[in-house]
Amino acid sequence: MANLSILIGCLAIIFFTVVSPVSSATHSVEWSLGKDYSSLATGKPYAVGDTIVFNYGAGHTVDEVSESDYKSCTLGNSISSDSSGTTSIVLKKAGSHYFICAIPGHCDGGMKLSVNVGAAASSDGGGDSGGSTTPKTTPSPTVEGKKAAPTTSATSVLKPFKALVVTCVVVLLYALALS
Repeated sequence: MANLSILIGCLAIIFFTVVSPVSSATHSVEWSLGKDYSSLATGKPYAVGDTIVFNYGAGHTVDEVSESDYKSCTLGNSISSDSSGTTSIVLKKAGSHYFICAIPGHCDGGMKLSVNVGAAASSDGGGDSGGSTTPKTTPSPTVEGKKAAPTTSATSVLKPFKALVVTCVVVLLYALALS
């Protein structure tokens, strides 16, 4: 009976070590005129795989733009645009990302956000030199129509499977040792 308890304990430790969650964060932004977004740009760390969720009322948009369009509040050259009221953007690449409201006068009135995205820490020890857990992609989020689409890292999907395989191998080796 003691051997069974030790086996279950070892399997639990192995399982939860291998299944360690891929870290990503969700950052909420209340998107409206009259807000100061500079603290969001400097006060929070952003990493590849994080999601920014913009919440806003009618009469606003969330547009990802180039650095020059961000600085000059130039409208009409958006990388992506959404006006649904809730826009989720997955940060897929390290570097600077720029967002504005494309309603005339809103960007000039302060509705703009710039975030610097650092590489995500890899929890499995492998991967590319940047430590990213997602494949290299273009700097803009995946867009279906005008809405940013949610994405799932292949690493986070495969981790439970990897844990199950490791657990099964340990159980088989233990069973062979007992026979």
